[in-house]
Amino acid sequence: MGSTPALGPVDFLVLTFPGTAVDETVAAALAEVVGKGLVTLLDLIVLTMDAAGTVTESEVDDDLAEVGLTGLTAADIDLVSDADVEVVRTSMVPGSTAVILVFEQTWATRLASAVRAAEGEVALHVPIPRDVVESAVSAAATT
Repeated sequence: MGSTPALGPVDFLVLTFPGTAVDETVAAALAEVVGKGLVTLLDLIVLTMDAAGTVTESEVDDDLAEVGLTGLTAADIDLVSDADVEVVRTSMVPGSTAVILVFEQTWATRLASAVRAAEGEVALHVPIPRDVVESAVSAAATT
């Protein structure tokens, strides 16, 4: 078995939207962070559910223009399992779109490599919900 490539942190993210296409501002923002090298897409799957409940599945190498995502590429790594897709599929409502992303936080690759080389590890990583951050910032501004 070969060595694992140096990777930054990898995240699994599901974005959901009303309708059967992703808003162009979201698509542009995603293309921007990928284009700037801040993140590297490792896998991307789009599920659309029409009003009748029929789900269509597309992957990054398919034509994604119909769902509003064009010009994106992903590494040749299939990290989203069939079980992952099924969990997302069962949580969808008619007339909605789900974008499943697996991405490397490329900006942190050097830091992650340095931590591993120093025999360090992430002891805790807790994403803080946006509403909690907004409340804390608001409270700090009034004190």
